[in-house]
Amino acid sequence: RLDHLAFPAGARIDSGVRPGDTISPHYDPMIAKIVTHGPSRGVALRRLARALNGTEVAGSVTNHAFLGALARHAGFASGDVDTGLIARDLAQLTEAPAPTGAQVALAALAAAGLGEGGDSFTGFSLWQPLARRIALMHAGEEIAATIRAQGPRRFLVTVAGTAHDCVLAPDGWWVDGAKSGATLRAGGTRVSVFAGVAHHFEVVDALARAGQVAMGENVITAPMPGLVKSVHVAPGDRVASGARFVVLEAMKMEHALTAWRDGVVAEVLAEAGGQVAMGDALIVLEAE
Repeated sequence: RLDHLAFPAGARIDSGVRPGDTISPHYDPMIAKIVTHGPSRGVALRRLARALNGTEVAGSVTNHAFLGALARHAGFASGDVDTGLIARDLAQLTEAPAPTGAQVALAALAAAGLGEGGDSFTGFSLWQPLARRIALMHAGEEIAATIRAQGPRRFLVTVAGTAHDCVLAPDGWWVDGAKSGATLRAGGTRVSVFAGVAHHFEVVDALARAGQVAMGENVITAPMPGLVKSVHVAPGDRVASGARFVVLEAMKMEHALTAWRDGVVAEVLAEAGGQVAMGDALIVLEAE
């Protein structure tokens, strides 16, 4: 489901979807084509990279980051292109940069409902600034942040022991005295920080944490909607870390989902030929 979709000016956008639409696995899951031109390949590519940096997509897994990396690739820019380009530099093209502490701080503010800076009473207290703790999940890891409001539109956000001074100015968010250039989006349990590269976070619900601990560590879920091409385990199988569970076909590619630890398969909830949605449980391991 597309929670948020926005395109920049200065590029041709061929698209037939809008925020709130569901990208069905039964059709070509293309969101849009972004087209730029220029008097030379270099100019056209720079415009394309700028357009991709300004594109915002949240709620659905996309190849947005890959396309941005490809537009900046030196060999691609020089026209040194063949069918082996992606395979040769796959690690570079698919490397996902970790969010900075400043970006995590902004994500925490969005999760707390402070993406617009709050109102005139934000941060009011009689004795000392009040602190609020926010827990976020990113790439399977939990990140904790503590927000202390200094007044409307100004916050001190501590991430990994470092305090970041966040100020919402008329031209956007500034962090530690530098303009972030970031756009914040929040919807449901997800928040996104768009700053050239998009970073998406899940907001941890403290009340639901117990249930997540009980089941979440033992369940492998579909990372995106797709077709189950094959299932390689059965209930009772003993598997080693790295063993293949399921092959999922999505975005015209096959993705192997593997074991993250040694264990015994308790349940197999997927079957070959079946369609799954993002987040569907596929395999359950016995608790350690």
